[in-house]
Amino acid sequence: MKVRHSSGIAALVLILMSSGQADPARTASASLEGKLHHIEANGALPHPNPGPTEMTEAEINAYVAAGKIQLPGGVQSVHFTGDGGAVTATSRVNFDQIKGGRNSSNPLLSVFSGVHDVEVEAHAHGVGHTGYVAVDSVELDGVEIPRFALQMFVEKYLRPRHPEIGLDNRFALPDKIDTATIGKHTMTVVQR
Repeated sequence: MKVRHSSGIAALVLILMSSGQADPARTASASLEGKLHHIEANGALPHPNPGPTEMTEAEINAYVAAGKIQLPGGVQSVHFTGDGGAVTATSRVNFDQIKGGRNSSNPLLSVFSGVHDVEVEAHAHGVGHTGYVAVDSVELDGVEIPRFALQMFVEKYLRPRHPEIGLDNRFALPDKIDTATIGKHTMTVVQR
């Protein structure tokens, strides 16, 4: 299952609990899957329940690690940390795979080759059924990349296949989500 959710989460949780061998990561992933199913079902209602749904950082990371979200080719082992509107994502990235064999003669883009540990810091929130993500900084192997070089990379290698991707993003939130708030190790959504 990728992003959309099926029923049967309760059965999975019961099986894991009854076996006495519930893996904490698997349990956290199943918990998030249940919450995402609730959000989807609640969003399908004419008047969704506006009660908040809180997702923990542990649940989100377990869900991603379980392969429940299809990551772009070349992006591996993503881990998220949230705190007061800010999100830090760390991952291992194979830039040659992302670029799909396309290279540039621009020396500023040569840093985007090979495999690197990447850390992205961004601010994110949702309000009025619209999500906002603004990338603050990107580091490759602990070295901060200048914003103009990031913009060049996005324009040359990401936008041709993913025109919605940028350093400052605005998008419609799904399932009648009105607000999304990043807290300390949590994300809370309210549907209206």
